[in-house]
Amino acid sequence: MKQLIYTVEENIPIAREVYKMTLLGDTSPITRPGQFVNLRLDGFYLRRPISVCDCEDGRLTIIYKVVGQGTKSLSLIAPGTAVDTLSGLGNGYSLEKSGESPLLVGGGVGVPPLYLLAKRLIEKGCRVSCVLGFNSAEDVFYEEEFSRLGAGVTVMTADGSYGGHGFVTDAIPGLSYSFFYSCGPEAMFRAMHGVMRTSGQYSFEERMGCGFGACMGCSCKTVTGFKRICREGPVMDSSDIIWDRG
Repeated sequence: MKQLIYTVEENIPIAREVYKMTLLGDTSPITRPGQFVNLRLDGFYLRRPISVCDCEDGRLTIIYKVVGQGTKSLSLIAPGTAVDTLSGLGNGYSLEKSGESPLLVGGGVGVPPLYLLAKRLIEKGCRVSCVLGFNSAEDVFYEEEFSRLGAGVTVMTADGSYGGHGFVTDAIPGLSYSFFYSCGPEAMFRAMHGVMRTSGQYSFEERMGCGFGACMGCSCKTVTGFKRICREGPVMDSSDIIWDRG
């Protein structure tokens, strides 16, 4: 973890209530896809944790959804603004486990960290397939960006207004893959648990206090004991998860 000051280069809407922000500064703390940053916002006590979508050449990209006053305030930040940021937080995805043809499964704002993951997997020669799930056509983003990387992309919408009609689990059974990576809501993970044919890794979305393991507020029970989503996670092996946890 490193505390840094980034400068906002761009902060624009890319889908319904979804924004992309690019930040300029030191990107060296981000060493693995799946890590996150924690942004300080004026007028709010707690920082806002947001996963890293892309990171290269001194430019860091995050994508977030406006769901409350904090993210609403974030969406109003103008280019040129300095943002106090804790960078390089969390445990990222393990590229070493991918095999030759990994499957990436994202739901809503769980899609962004999979972009950097897809980029790194393709760089090492993997054949990457993606299933991206959204509620409606108005919520779809980054389909073209994944395609430009060279990944195979399937988009599913719950209302059938774009791509396939249904959920990510409706598309997965017909695909062949060596390992899976996922990020999204826990309800999606629970549904995936019943259909996945290989081991994989899930990146959990969780409310956080400090974001770096001190407050223990985001702890969850796993088969190897209690783990902090912000520290030992947010990425966890599928075999480590207790699905009936409260």
